Amino acid sequence: MSDRAVILAGGKGTRLHPYTVAFPKPLVPVGEYPVLEIIIRQLRRAGITRVTLAVNHHANLIQAYFGDGEAWGLRIDYSRETEALSTIAPLRLIPDLPESFLLMNGDVLTDLDYRELWQAHRAADAMFTVAASTRRHTTDYGVLEVDASGRRLTGFREKPTSDFHVSMGVYVVDRRVVDGIPPTGPYGFDDLMLDLLARDAPVYVHQHPGYWLDIGRPDDYARAADEFGQLRARLLPDG
Repeated sequence: MSDRAVILAGGKGTRLHPYTVAFPKPLVPVGEYPVLEIIIRQLRRAGITRVTLAVNHHANLIQAYFGDGEAWGLRIDYSRETEALSTIAPLRLIPDLPESFLLMNGDVLTDLDYRELWQAHRAADAMFTVAASTRRHTTDYGVLEVDASGRRLTGFREKPTSDFHVSMGVYVVDRRVVDGIPPTGPYGFDDLMLDLLARDAPVYVHQHPGYWLDIGRPDDYARAADEFGQLRARLLPDG
């Protein structure tokens, strides 16, 4: 497994107001730890020895808390943005990225096995691998199916459900992806996916059946706080 990870920790956390008025989103507590500390502890356990935090909003608070990473047994350095760059463009500011590395959001709570994700990426000879979770969406209404005229009823489903594979905000990235990032302006995950699909580049999806929660919204954050006690042994098996 690669020993390098980049964590995106530069967002303003506007969806998580009012919790992020005084604190950056990666420092909001889940149990007794900030969510970003949980991630760093997990990465160290998986064998990561160097983490680059891509920071912007409240960067000084994040750097004051984590320092050089010695307290967690790994090296932490920082890449500072001077403008909002979205989720992929921050990589162009980091000059010494290895051939492949882990990239993830700084607000993800999951029991994903990072070693397994890495192995799947290598086995597929992928350019980009997306960790994915399945989410079920239930329509709140009775759905009418009609013919081409739009008038005659041909079918009916009461509050149907659909399953979707959604990005967990955790990826393994090949250096070739970084070389293709536009030289200026923001560039996000959505832009990258559309570009790689247009090029028929080898992008793979790694299905994770376990726990995953993006704590970007107040209700998700409240859920994370409620569930952490039960999940602590899975999320932080070493304490």
